[in-house]
Amino acid sequence: MDKNERSSNPGLSQELECKGCGAMLKFKPGTTHLSCEYCGAENNIRTEEGPIVIEETNLEEYLLANLGKEETMEISTIVCNSCGGETTLEPNITSDFCPFCDNPLVIKEGTRSIVYKPKYILPFNLDEKKALDTYRNWLSNLWFAPKDLKHYADSTEHFTGIYIPHWTYDCHTTTTYTGERGDDYTEQEYYFVSENSRQVQKSRDIVKTNWSHRSGSVTNFFDDILILASKSIPQEKMAKLRMWDLKNLVPYDDRYLSGFKTETYQVKIEDGYASAKKHMKSVIENTVSNDIGGHRQRIHQMNTQYSDATFKQILMPLWISAYRYNGKVYRFLINGRTGDIVGDRPYSTGKILLAILAGLIIISLISYFSGR
Repeated sequence: MDKNERSSNPGLSQELECKGCGAMLKFKPGTTHLSCEYCGAENNIRTEEGPIVIEETNLEEYLLANLGKEETMEISTIVCNSCGGETTLEPNITSDFCPFCDNPLVIKEGTRSIVYKPKYILPFNLDEKKALDTYRNWLSNLWFAPKDLKHYADSTEHFTGIYIPHWTYDCHTTTTYTGERGDDYTEQEYYFVSENSRQVQKSRDIVKTNWSHRSGSVTNFFDDILILASKSIPQEKMAKLRMWDLKNLVPYDDRYLSGFKTETYQVKIEDGYASAKKHMKSVIENTVSNDIGGHRQRIHQMNTQYSDATFKQILMPLWISAYRYNGKVYRFLINGRTGDIVGDRPYSTGKILLAILAGLIIISLISYFSGR
């Protein structure tokens, strides 16, 4: 559909409609405004000035009042404001592209079942071109990759910018513990060895540990423990893209979604909190060990009290795609803020065998000339 066809439809949302030509505006990564790809017009998203105050929601109060409501999600049907096409979205998607005219679809409040609405968003900083350049550079630098793999970066058909939901948790903890402190010391040990058919006495230093009982109490404060709220992204891959500049979070606004897909959380708030507690436990154990002191520590028991737990839901930007090579699917993720990339990749059996063969030849030559 060309610009004239887009501008002839009066049904566009005023927030997403270009004031110059009537086309659908899209969020421009790295900025705070929407941009028209046809006439170049820009509409600013943020109008307020000054620092953004990040607010948290009390976890206990929310669970008491709202537990269970987030489970009532259902598939939604949306009509494209540009071409009138009707699209059924998957249950965990809140924005998409119209399959008929490729215009962005943004579901407004009230068109879906009740879920906890994201409170903040970390907007895209990398546009599609920069993300593609990052992907192509990554492919070109893969060792032992198939020769034709680089051609998979030529197509942008399945190259998608998507906001992935996360929970963040803050919490104070007080932990009482019992354990043991180990203080190392050295003692000289004597032993006999046989030398020239004679038994000779020698000595050596050995390390021993003196253990003593310890008990006490430690406190910790956890700020913004980040928990992935999606089941579509592998946890281990997302964990490698942890360099998120959360200080640049902005209040959630539908307009940041225009031109991008958005996934709704699939991990419930209380389940995310349970995952956050696992992270807290490892940190608390380190704190207890430091409090016990000494060269070694044994922790026998810990009793942790959690207080003032708060949370918020945020959306994080990812460029994501997948390609199929020799019948197997390979996925990659790009941090939409920093350009950090992690992904799966195939290996060339031929290249690996050649490298092994070359290594064996080199070893053989070295052995041959060393022998001579």
